[in-house]
Amino acid sequence: MLNRVLNTAFEIGKEKTELGTVATYIPELGKADKNDLGVCISTQYGMTLCAGQCEKRFTIQSISKIINFAVALEKLGAEKVFERVGMEPSGDAFNSLMKLEKADSTPHNPMVNAGAMVICGYLTEICTFEEMLQHARRWCMDEEIYMDEDVYASEMANLSRNRAIAYLLHSKGYITADVEKTLDLYVKMCSLSVTAKSLANLGLVLACKGVDPKTNEVLLQPETVKIVNTIMFTCGMYDGAGEFALRVGIPSKSGVGGGIISVVKGTMGIGIYGPALDAKGNSIAGIEILEYVSKNLNLHMFE
Repeated sequence: MLNRVLNTAFEIGKEKTELGTVATYIPELGKADKNDLGVCISTQYGMTLCAGQCEKRFTIQSISKIINFAVALEKLGAEKVFERVGMEPSGDAFNSLMKLEKADSTPHNPMVNAGAMVICGYLTEICTFEEMLQHARRWCMDEEIYMDEDVYASEMANLSRNRAIAYLLHSKGYITADVEKTLDLYVKMCSLSVTAKSLANLGLVLACKGVDPKTNEVLLQPETVKIVNTIMFTCGMYDGAGEFALRVGIPSKSGVGGGIISVVKGTMGIGIYGPALDAKGNSIAGIEILEYVSKNLNLHMFE
């Protein structure tokens, strides 16, 4: 049944790709083929089901925010992490500056750019990029993950808005680390090259309370996983998170490279690659696929 639902969902998603557009504000991302689509499901019982381009590599972009967030929680603890970043949905675009000038201007959550830069500010002082890369490889069960140099260079050459956000945060004391080093780590993590299968594997670890079900190795502490999944559910799909929570009801995080990671508690991780995006920056086919899978397998958290 799972395979049938996956294949049907894939065909439904495929019909939606023509309605989306690829991200172009990072020129290298604009080279993606909007018709590409891949879906992977990885289950706690060791099954891996794929449809479409599950092994095609693309850059993780904002999905890296959950890796950064998890590392910060593991190394610093939640109390320290949330001293300078909030835990509420913003209702604004992921790269918005609008509310950062206000007196109470704490970045809303770790899933928007401002909050993610605060997290990278913490990490810059305690981790190297190479250590972060190893965490990504381990948690995604993908030793082939690498930093895409072309995407990294393209992002660094078009960083004005994020640089403005970072320096504003620095001026207000939310980032105390070197701003340029913070931005460099942030962009390098966004430039990691992954697959839909990589994301499904990471989703499975988050679904299984931080344990690799294949080896029983503890990769993340249960408290870290609880916090990450909660923030993903409320804030993971940009300013479309509320509608997505209602329609799909699964903790998820998207990236403008076309990826979506979804976490079905105790059951499975889902990874999607579909670079045709909707107006809010989410994979348009990916959302349709997840809604179909959720409804037909009764995966909504409140079913």
